[in-house]
Amino acid sequence: MPNQKPPAAADADLPDTAAPARRMRGGPKGLRITDVAAQAGVSPITVSRVFNSPATVAPETLERVRQVVQKLGYVPNRLAGGLSSSRSRLIAAIVPTIAHSLFSETVQVFSETMSRAGYQVLLALSGYDDSSEEALLDAVLSRRPEGVLLTGVAHTDSLRVRLANVGIPIVETWDMTDQPIDMLVGFSHYRIGVAVAEHFLQRNVRKPGLVSANDARALARRGGFCTRLEQAGIRDIAEVLVAPPSSVAVGKAALPRLIEQAPDTDAVFCGSDLLAIGALSAARHLGLSVPSQLAICGFGDLEFATETTPQLTSVHVDGTRIGLTAARCLLDRLAGAAQSKVTDVGFRIVERATT
Repeated sequence: MPNQKPPAAADADLPDTAAPARRMRGGPKGLRITDVAAQAGVSPITVSRVFNSPATVAPETLERVRQVVQKLGYVPNRLAGGLSSSRSRLIAAIVPTIAHSLFSETVQVFSETMSRAGYQVLLALSGYDDSSEEALLDAVLSRRPEGVLLTGVAHTDSLRVRLANVGIPIVETWDMTDQPIDMLVGFSHYRIGVAVAEHFLQRNVRKPGLVSANDARALARRGGFCTRLEQAGIRDIAEVLVAPPSSVAVGKAALPRLIEQAPDTDAVFCGSDLLAIGALSAARHLGLSVPSQLAICGFGDLEFATETTPQLTSVHVDGTRIGLTAARCLLDRLAGAAQSKVTDVGFRIVERATT
């Protein structure tokens, strides 16, 4: 008979005090939290804390229990735990997309912060349709999350009423309103539009245009942009509105349509950096010099904004701060803080060579 291989080093240090779990075709069966506790040499409540509040467990104990969990293949029954204690340790985060870093950095820091506090984040992608968001929330709320993160403040009236009455903390993000459902961490898209119009006016732009998606937040930026220009006496504003999500290809196709409408356009505000990159590419094909003939400003200040030629002027929003602040708001509320909180993180225009 061939010699058996010695156990792996990580397993060799673990006490083998629990009977092996019975196995069926699907894997371990009947494995309980007490089995993990016995093998790790700790109490069942300590194992529970490893899953639910790891920050309260000593680092050496935390690592030992996690090694046993991995060795045994133990998976906690969070549904059963939630039913018995009314605590699911689950937080739902609903965002339109993570196709680019505009929302993904917010989701990343939010998830990391909640995880360190012993919560797991269920990420759901809603797209840009209000009815999709409502159907998605139905599915999410059926899993009894302890809190919800939402993107934006434009929800259907029925959804706002339901969320206000659901009895769990809600934090809206990436927008601003005078009437949040509960807590709010964001900024004013309308004021961004005003600020970009001011930026163009200070550079003696006389024929500005707009390339933008037609979702609620992008339209709010459009509203501020057009209102400020009209106040300055500029009312003939060419625009091309496109369906979200934005992309470089969409921006590249939109600029020629804009120039066809208004050949004397001397500046364009793009509703995202992706649209702006596409517009910049199209401008080269049209023989338009940027910024002497056509100034371009984007939104999002994504990392590639400094890699374009010329470098792209854009509106910067601190997505990391939004995610961290939203997580802290939820954690404070879950810890018993009763007050609602509205945080305006603001924004800034980062001027580069395209304007």
